[in-house]
Amino acid sequence: MGARPDITAWRPRVEGIDEVFHAHFADHAYPMHTHDAWTLLIVDEGMVRYDLDRHEHGAPSSVVTLLPPHVPHNGDAATPEGFRKRVLYLNTSQIDAGLAGRAVDRPVLHDPRLRHRVDQLHRTLERPGDELEAQSRLSLVSERLAHHLRDESAAPPVPDPKLAHRLRELLDEHVVEGVTLREAAELLHSHHTHLVRAFSREFGMAPHQYLTARRVDLARRLLLGGMRAPEVATSVGFYDQSHFSRHFKRVVGTSPGHYARAGQAAYRRSSAPRTKAA
Repeated sequence: MGARPDITAWRPRVEGIDEVFHAHFADHAYPMHTHDAWTLLIVDEGMVRYDLDRHEHGAPSSVVTLLPPHVPHNGDAATPEGFRKRVLYLNTSQIDAGLAGRAVDRPVLHDPRLRHRVDQLHRTLERPGDELEAQSRLSLVSERLAHHLRDESAAPPVPDPKLAHRLRELLDEHVVEGVTLREAAELLHSHHTHLVRAFSREFGMAPHQYLTARRVDLARRLLLGGMRAPEVATSVGFYDQSHFSRHFKRVVGTSPGHYARAGQAAYRRSSAPRTKAA
């Protein structure tokens, strides 16, 4: 009897990703099968061997593998210890279906920068409440995947700074309730990837970082005003108390509770009556 696999799977609240699948297999072998979505695979331990369109390929930990929809493939471990992998099943809206043939011919992408971006996207997807960040990361990953499949060598066009300022105004109008990249793209009549690039180039930070900072600023005022941290978390748009505390500490350098207590202590000191010296 083989070792029991270690598997985690979920459907994130991020448009464009149908499923996230993390697995550690010691001896499992996939039979020939297909998916309705694009399969974006990175291997963290070991190596995967697979057949795609009657050609054998390997997926070591240094590469990114992209398998097109509806094309049969299998897979098993190429190393005795098995393999640990992370997979994103991307909706067909993320990559032009006309590029499927290119993916069949070259499913293995030797791109350390792309590998790093896919890793970051997975880490973001594991944190509920960071959907805008995941959307931003996904847009850049999808752009780079299409870039590879089209054999494009030219750099992307220079973003429009006016577009960046319009997006900032939109984020300022929706600090608490937030806005998705798709909603922003529709309202500003632009592609969501262009929005991320324009904003990051103009302001030196991604849209999700700006929105988080605005929420933290609002939270600081509410904490100093006496509102309890759990109430502040939902009042300023964070997913839950854990989500709020993590981002607050990252920005401010301390927890919301400690910040509030320090503010209250300073207020008491400043409000205490002063005695005159004899």
